[in-house]
Amino acid sequence: MTLSDAILWPGTKVCERLGLDPKADAGLIRWLINTLVYLVISLIFVWVIVV
Repeated sequence: MTLSDAILWPGTKVCERLGLDPKADAGLIRWLINTLVYLVISLIFVWVIVV
């Protein structure tokens, strides 16, 4: 597994569960899922650091 595969893993797994090909047109859906996942992770990280 390469670093890019590890970073894109959440969106890829969601696309596979929905029956979509993450390498084809579902790339935008994979991008959306990855953005939401990493947004939540980074907000939790910032919240822990600040508080």
